[in-house]
Amino acid sequence: MIISHFPKCVAVFALLALSVGALDTFIAAVYEHAVILPNRTETPVSKEEALLLMNKNIDVLEKAVKLAAKQGAHIIVTPEDGIYGWIFTRESIYPYLEDIPDPGVNWIPCRDPWRFGNTPVQQRLSCLAKDNSIYVVANIGDKKPCNASDSQCPPDGRYQL
Repeated sequence: MIISHFPKCVAVFALLALSVGALDTFIAAVYEHAVILPNRTETPVSKEEALLLMNKNIDVLEKAVKLAAKQGAHIIVTPEDGIYGWIFTRESIYPYLEDIPDPGVNWIPCRDPWRFGNTPVQQRLSCLAKDNSIYVVANIGDKKPCNASDSQCPPDGRYQL
């Protein structure tokens, strides 16, 4: 694994009290860390290898989520690409993606992890949020199958967002 160019000690917690209304407030935590990157992002890996790497980064995020919750934060925003890194090809990013359901769907991955297939990253993030009573904002890539009847469908039969 390659550690990104940020020093390991770059872990910044900024707790902000934001006024929502005259009577309501919430505390937000913003977190940054040195993302553990795959050795070569141009080379596809297995889903298992991708999950191992993502779990290493989520292990780091877990500590931050717990600390933020203990300090009274209601929401934590994690680094962009903080779960698997950046600079991938279309093919090499695929093992890192999960099918993310429409936001209007009433689903809590921690309680019903297999409802939309194998979604271990969504499940783990959901359980971190639930177990620590905090909202967790993290970005992960989405994949959706499509077919040839859809004129916009890529040749490999999937949308990747």
